[in-house]
Amino acid sequence: MTKPKVIVGLGSCGIAAGAGKVYEVIRSLKEAENMDFSLSRTSCSGMCYREPLVEIIDETGWYLYGGIDEDRAVELLNNHVANGNPVSDYIVCTDLYDTPDSRFFKNQVKIALRNCGRIDPERIGDYEARGGYEALRKIITGKLSPLSIIKEVTASGLRGRGGGGFPTGLKWKFTHDNKSSEKFVICNADEGDPGAFMDRSLLEGDPHSVIEGMIIAALAVEASAGIIYCRAEYPLALRRLDIAINQSRDRGYLGKGILGHGGINFDISVKEGAGAFVCGEETALIASVEGFRGMPGKRPPFPAESGLWKKPTNINNVETFASIPWIISEGASRYAAYGTEKSKGTKVFALAGKIRHGGLVEVPMGITIKDIVFGLGGGIPGDKNFKAVQLGGPSGGCIPAWLADTPVDYESVNATGAIMGSGGMVVMDETTCMVDIARFFLDFTARESCGKCTFCRIGTMRMLEILERITKGSGEKDDIGKLEELAEQIKEGSLCGLGQTAPNPVLTTIRYFRDEYEAHINMKKCPAKVCKQLLRYEVNVTNCTGCTVCARNCPVDAISGERKQVHFIDQDICTRCGICYSKCRFEAITVN
Repeated sequence: MTKPKVIVGLGSCGIAAGAGKVYEVIRSLKEAENMDFSLSRTSCSGMCYREPLVEIIDETGWYLYGGIDEDRAVELLNNHVANGNPVSDYIVCTDLYDTPDSRFFKNQVKIALRNCGRIDPERIGDYEARGGYEALRKIITGKLSPLSIIKEVTASGLRGRGGGGFPTGLKWKFTHDNKSSEKFVICNADEGDPGAFMDRSLLEGDPHSVIEGMIIAALAVEASAGIIYCRAEYPLALRRLDIAINQSRDRGYLGKGILGHGGINFDISVKEGAGAFVCGEETALIASVEGFRGMPGKRPPFPAESGLWKKPTNINNVETFASIPWIISEGASRYAAYGTEKSKGTKVFALAGKIRHGGLVEVPMGITIKDIVFGLGGGIPGDKNFKAVQLGGPSGGCIPAWLADTPVDYESVNATGAIMGSGGMVVMDETTCMVDIARFFLDFTARESCGKCTFCRIGTMRMLEILERITKGSGEKDDIGKLEELAEQIKEGSLCGLGQTAPNPVLTTIRYFRDEYEAHINMKKCPAKVCKQLLRYEVNVTNCTGCTVCARNCPVDAISGERKQVHFIDQDICTRCGICYSKCRFEAITVN
């Protein structure tokens, strides 16, 4: 009889939900009771909304338990592991029957995320057991030339998953064709978009796939050194990267004489970034690695010609590199079979915001927004209406619900005014104010501007001032026109992608939700009832019972009235905090 396996998800999302304590409880009980099962860890499987997750695999099947705390962990061990009785109340997925959560995985095609949630990211043996480093071995033992590797990647149709969507094979060809005694490969792991966590999860869950992808890229462009630029605020990802790099060196995949072949040398180091959004831009990233302030430079020359230390440099992001070993192993045609004519393969999205099943999904290109939000994401919680998605991070745009049938590929998303970006997808419901959302994202990009060019530094600040004025009820009739004019000038005049795309959230919200701007400016009303200074809390005299709850909880004594008498809100004192509205049990407080 094979002993059961117990696996605890220990990605950042799991640990934040208490998975570390769950793991310790299971480990302690195993030792104290001398229980006969194996215990291991994995990382995020994508189902963040059910964390902490515990898998149990025994002779009867595979069981994924969700929402497990310390007490439930003990219950699982006593019932399932010790007595063979699965605890059905906590099962979210199993291979024995369908559950309401099964559809979260069903329509996904996992290539970049193929090992996340399936291996212990700190054990290279787990990665190798699933075919890890076989793509590298195939290239070296098969003596594939650099141009053969590039040809295969080009044929796959893979485009950069960091946001630009530039063909990866072509990018590698440019670096290859620039001759130099020294070249570099850089992995851009500087993920700074609000609501995005794809790269972090990949590095935490499967660092070896990124490393193997970088080694293959190095062989293709003939580079001898690689750098992973990862922000310091990702400590778990950095720790697992460090472990994985050392393991790869010990196994002979990195260093001098890779896989015993003299003359094939490549090694990787990690550069910790300080968390500046602009360092996601290639030239700013290179400046940061070189020890300078992270600011973008003019292009050309492009990094493929003159990058790090003015040497030819190839830069790809985490998801791009993680896809490479699969393409080499399985073949370009198999990868190209997924997706659309111009956008091949799969894409990882981080689902966040007002959605039931927040987490990480990987889907074929061409799937619609609606299929992601409702099919995989489970729709909007609280029976609210779907209003929009913010796609592409702070440099992306808001796509309204009536465009939910838009296929998710580079061309279709760009046609809406948004961009694919790195894959952050923030879902919004009817309680979201689109003017306030535009203000939120512009506040982020204005703060993250490095300040080098005037259009970005000053232009975004002026736009932010206008948006703040509108959300505070001081909007002026020509504000929309001013925003549009400024936005176009910033897009045209900015040096790098940050400034060139910063106005996108404003432009798309004006394009699709112009009525909300006009309501704020002309009627001094916020239709979504979000902008505090445009709200007016009043007492509904029909429903008010005089219970005094609102008056007792008002922090500024703006509400007056005797017990069992209708109350009154003094608008000059009211701070629009909303406490009276949330405390009233008789729907006697209205918001207008």
